Amino acid sequence: MLRSLWAGASGMIAQQTHLDVVAHNLANVNTSGFKKLRADFQDLIYQINREPGVPVEPDSMIPMGIQVGLGAKVVGTTRIFGQGSLQATDNATDLALTGDGFYQVTLPDGTIGYTRDSNWKIDANGQVVNHDGYLLEPAVIVPEDATDFAVSQTGAVSVKMPGEAVPEEIGQIELARFINPAGLRSMGRNLFLETAASGAPVIGNPGDEGYGTIEQRTLEMSNVQVVEEMVEMIVAQRAYEANSKTIQSADEFLRIANNLRR
Repeated sequence: MLRSLWAGASGMIAQQTHLDVVAHNLANVNTSGFKKLRADFQDLIYQINREPGVPVEPDSMIPMGIQVGLGAKVVGTTRIFGQGSLQATDNATDLALTGDGFYQVTLPDGTIGYTRDSNWKIDANGQVVNHDGYLLEPAVIVPEDATDFAVSQTGAVSVKMPGEAVPEEIGQIELARFINPAGLRSMGRNLFLETAASGAPVIGNPGDEGYGTIEQRTLEMSNVQVVEEMVEMIVAQRAYEANSKTIQSADEFLRIANNLRR
């Protein structure tokens, strides 16, 4: 059987995954804090018909071998943690991060999730939570009779109480950083989980060295660029088509061979 059949098939499968990644990016073009993915490819093993460097005489050797590759595969999807565009809002609980770091939330099982989603809410108990009701970690509880809610660029949370002229600080937002954020596990809902690949989180305050700052009344939007993704879609489509042509050509070769007459 011709190797090109299987090499072409592997290329088509890889480009299918490539298109899946592009489609996921485009689907989340308006998702707050979303970070786009990139498909990474790798060539498959080679069939060595002649080794390079084989000696043919005492003072000479074969300068190159015969190595035929067997196709390609997707070996990873790298998440690109570039800054998303900022969108000003009138919502006091919209807290965009500019720079490195992740907010922390407490999941129902007690583990900590990490997010760049900057769209926070205040529940009936005054707790700062995300869309799914997961608590911001460390917890921030807004008094019921507070008249204002403010967050500084360094994460200090303060409110104004009735009859008091000076705002009262009620909490401090902390951020987490990872030595390899691309190694975080995506769990959906704009959340990530720590893995052995990401390393342990390093906790600090916004504005500390290496950590981003907070912009209140602002959303960090997705860092997906629609034009770039449309180009990637065209590349995936054309590569898929080119790989299908190699399969058609290999099939034609087999047809010719099968029709040989003595």
